[in-house]
Amino acid sequence: MNEWQSLLEALEDGMAGSSLTGFYYLCRALLVKTEAHYDRFDMAFARYFHDIETPEGLPDKIWEWLDKELPPIEVTDEMRRNHKQLDIEEMKRMLAERLAEQTEEHHGGNRWVGTGGTSPFGHSGYHPGGIRIGGESRNLSAVKVAGMRRFQEFRTDETLGVRQFQMALRKLRQFTTRIEGARTELDLDATVDKTCDNAGRLELIWERPRENAIKVLLLMDAGGSMVTYSRLCNQLFTAVNRSNHFKDLKVFYFHNCIYDWLYHSSACSNSDYTDTEYVLRTYSPDYRVIIVGDASMAPYELMRVGGVIDWELYNDKPGIDWLKRLRKHFEYSVWLNPISRDYWDWMEGSYTIKTIASIFPMHELTIDGLELAIKNLRSRQPVKAG
Repeated sequence: MNEWQSLLEALEDGMAGSSLTGFYYLCRALLVKTEAHYDRFDMAFARYFHDIETPEGLPDKIWEWLDKELPPIEVTDEMRRNHKQLDIEEMKRMLAERLAEQTEEHHGGNRWVGTGGTSPFGHSGYHPGGIRIGGESRNLSAVKVAGMRRFQEFRTDETLGVRQFQMALRKLRQFTTRIEGARTELDLDATVDKTCDNAGRLELIWERPRENAIKVLLLMDAGGSMVTYSRLCNQLFTAVNRSNHFKDLKVFYFHNCIYDWLYHSSACSNSDYTDTEYVLRTYSPDYRVIIVGDASMAPYELMRVGGVIDWELYNDKPGIDWLKRLRKHFEYSVWLNPISRDYWDWMEGSYTIKTIASIFPMHELTIDGLELAIKNLRSRQPVKAG
């Protein structure tokens, strides 16, 4: 409500300039709190004002004079030589002068706002540095600016890239500590406060540097239906491995569901694995566990003994039992799903998705989803979307 009231006050003060374009920029400046929402604002604005065009401050009579479509003139070398480029501020000043002085329509001239000719203002003529007014399109209107959707890459509900993964994972640095080690890092805020307390006499305050205390266990589904999302998962894997703020990082793989074993590579070779029981005994509960998978499988793969899809293997415990044990041991754990949340309730595999989501906090593999996942990794209590 505060932002909306500010917008109304700004409109009363004429800050939109009686222009839809001015209104567009004023609304965006006051109502949109993060650039991540620019694209959504543009889509809403373009949809609501889709058929609105405004003269952006030009008198109606100017548009009437310009309401003529003329064939393009032939541009000669002499015309090119006789014109110089003008900077935008100079053109704005000149246009304001022309509008104040012009009393009638002009066509084919070199000074006034009109059509044809070599004036820098108008259409269907020639000037190497002029401003086209009228003609095929009057101006770059607010609707057209919004319709360009220049901020699509800022969206936080889109899938992630390596850099975006890295930026989100950096938030786990809050688990670093300052318990041990020499005080070798200048604490600027404390130094300023202490110096003020000393009436201006400088006193440097030193602090121990933060030590990486966060430990991460990354478990990734590989093969099968996950092939579709291999590029996205590779980006996450790259980002995690590039991160240098983890005290320890362990990566294991599984196929469809976690059973009695976890593999050392995405090939999921039956000769290269670690027993899941060993992982539970060896890694302490303070590890933050990130499980990546679509959670979509046949119900028996999740619920039955021997439900593993690999013909050569046999699981002694149902996959759901292993998932529950992992969740109980690693209370700071999340599940990231590359499938859009919109499909979770009705797609094939919805039963297993819903079942696994009842065990682990499950989020989409998007920026928004990862933000929520990071919050879950800070708390034992599930943080839900929305």
